Amino acid sequence: MALEKIITQDKIEIVGPYKSVQVRTCTQVMEDGVEVSSGYSRHVIIAGQDYSNESPEVRAICAVMHTPEIIAGQQAASAI
Repeated sequence: MALEKIITQDKIEIVGPYKSVQVRTCTQVMEDGVEVSSGYSRHVIIAGQDYSNESPEVRAICAVMHTPEIIAGQQAASAI
C-alpha cells in the first residue's frame, strides 16, 4: 500500500480588464495508482504583484500579460 501525493496546477486563467492570472492547484492523494482523495485551491496574481515564486509556466504568462500599460491601469484602478 503506497500513498503518493500529487500536486499540479491544472488550470491557469486570465481574467478581467487588467489581466489577473488565476491559478488553480489540484492536490491528489493516490493509493497504488488509485485516487482516494483530491482537493483544489486557487490564488490570483494581479498586475504589478511579485510573481517570482510562481512556477515557470505562470511566470511566463505573467511576463507576457502584465505589460507596463496593464500594470499602470491596475494601479490607477486600485487607487480609486
